[in-house]
Amino acid sequence: MALITYLPRNEDGIAAAIGILKQRFGERFQTGQAIRDQHGHTTTWILTQPPDAVVFPTETAEVTEIVKTCADHGVPVIPFGTGTSLEGHVNAPAGGICVDLSQMNQVLAVHAEDLDCVVQPGVTRSQLNTYLRDQGLFFPIDPGADASLGGMAATRASGTNAVRYGTMKDNVLSLEAVMPDGRVIRTASRARKSSAGYDLTRLLVGAEGTLGIITEITLKLHGIPEAMSSATCSFRTVEEACNAVIATIQMGVPVARIELLDTPMVQGMNGYSKLSLPETPLLMLEFHGSETSVAEQAETFGEIAADCGGSDFAWTANAEERTKLWQARHDGYWAALSLRPGAKGISTDVCVPISRLADCVTATQEKTAKLGFIAPIIGHVGDGNFHTLVLVDMEDDNEVARAEGFVSWLNDLAISMDGTCTGEHGIGQGKKPYLKKELGAATDDMAAIKAALDPKGIMNPGKIF
Repeated sequence: MALITYLPRNEDGIAAAIGILKQRFGERFQTGQAIRDQHGHTTTWILTQPPDAVVFPTETAEVTEIVKTCADHGVPVIPFGTGTSLEGHVNAPAGGICVDLSQMNQVLAVHAEDLDCVVQPGVTRSQLNTYLRDQGLFFPIDPGADASLGGMAATRASGTNAVRYGTMKDNVLSLEAVMPDGRVIRTASRARKSSAGYDLTRLLVGAEGTLGIITEITLKLHGIPEAMSSATCSFRTVEEACNAVIATIQMGVPVARIELLDTPMVQGMNGYSKLSLPETPLLMLEFHGSETSVAEQAETFGEIAADCGGSDFAWTANAEERTKLWQARHDGYWAALSLRPGAKGISTDVCVPISRLADCVTATQEKTAKLGFIAPIIGHVGDGNFHTLVLVDMEDDNEVARAEGFVSWLNDLAISMDGTCTGEHGIGQGKKPYLKKELGAATDDMAAIKAALDPKGIMNPGKIF
């Protein structure tokens, strides 16, 4: 089983905080085992470490009250969005109070003329886009799961649209956050650029709740494109597909999405989503723009793909067909699980320069085959990021040990290629062993920032460091 650690518990402090917060929040403060397990549970293989209680605030002032109470008694505070993170971010290794922000789910303001909006952290990406639709606007970051925007900011989320629209760090203008001593700060204004002081916005984006709790987010928006088209193209090898990606990016084709699926992943999707794609390495793409430009982009990519050995190229602007295709992509996790019923999926991600992508993916395929694993690969290859889902019998200790060894090997491989151990999952608990390998002495400076802002160490302890 994936290694985790338990930290010392402050039993007296936890008991005192529970007594105070239970009296203050009543039914919005829960200590039942089932709800605690739910809020420690992760969608990966890392063991559940539940909190001692879960509280549901509805406004920033209540979050402040919770944090101050916990700070006074030295009790850990673990922020919780929708629980879709993959590296143990919401576990409570020292116990403590889970702050579930799902009831802070209001869109507070939309400034259509400025292409931005202000939301509470519990708003999900699909909720926001439904709210914005009649104004001709959308928020592009799409990690697949219907994650909360607070959680997406905290983990510096990414997704299928990142190659064109960037990640959360590129799309958050400002944050309101409750700091470890209960102070409320705002990191920036709504201005599109600023040279005013330290960039606290980007410090908190990706901090995984270890520096404060995000209670309000100002986000960049984009106009819904006039037209969209999607395309698929098959290749004989992953290397050919990666070469097509590199050529497409180098030629400046403004793809909105470009996803790589290896052969097992295509097989899983065909079965699970009732598709009939050729069962060889596949690229899925989406183009945004005017009706003319999306057609031109698709045709240009088709020519590039043909030069790289691509075949069965097809594109469509039909909304129903596009939706079916991308829904199948978003269901990739479940499609992969269908390849080995009863197995648990160990999802891990790395990111490398796109010039090394073919080498990294090919080496990964060879390694998993040598270990005897079914391990479908899917990736946001426009920026060099890919995911491997190793299907494991968790009752087989030998198999689990081999899977752990593979995950370690893959992270080391990516780092050796001048890449990163995580493109979008974050560090949490699962990636902690590799951060120091990747960044070296810089992690000491991160720890110094953590100690300065959170001297009692109460904000999501046991994560990142």
